[in-house]
Amino acid sequence: MSTSVTTEANSYETEVPSVSGEVMTAADLLATSGGAQRYELMDGVIRAMSPAGNKHGKIAMSLGFRLAAFVEEHGLGTVYAAETGFLIQQDPDTVRAPDVAFITQARIDEVGPVDGYWPGAPDIVAEVVSPNDRFSDTEQKALHWLRAGSQVVWVVDPAQTHVTEYRGVSEIRVLSSDETLTVPQLLPGWEVKISELFA
Repeated sequence: MSTSVTTEANSYETEVPSVSGEVMTAADLLATSGGAQRYELMDGVIRAMSPAGNKHGKIAMSLGFRLAAFVEEHGLGTVYAAETGFLIQQDPDTVRAPDVAFITQARIDEVGPVDGYWPGAPDIVAEVVSPNDRFSDTEQKALHWLRAGSQVVWVVDPAQTHVTEYRGVSEIRVLSSDETLTVPQLLPGWEVKISELFA
């Protein structure tokens, strides 16, 4: 039995052996991971992800570094790097991996140690737009995070040098490069000028 694998950047499919049949679980995906290829799981179907390009990785690191430094200094929770999987749906399982993620300390204490994928969505998610990404796909991904429980989703667009901030299905703002990212309810006192992410 095999499972269809879709590569996002090139939109072609490759057949790979499935661990559990046509529908894979989060446990199957965890057993598959570890090589050079990145994967996500969408409704039990494994999806191959192309490695990020130079600009994409630099911007994700710039945002992640600024978040992590502040969060660690103030003991607010944990910031996760790209490729960290979050189990946001079960039966069939969906595991997604954002470019940057943050979970509050209260939730970390409540859940306790996790060996596999974090059970649930991060409180904050950041996704950096790649050159081949379509706007409709990026927006759907942001809304998917919100439905899974994320409080804030940032879609960082290097081509347009702006950030689209999602705080709800009907609460969406486009922030220009001269504006500032803030999340006072989760990260009181933290801010970063959007232009700094693209420097």
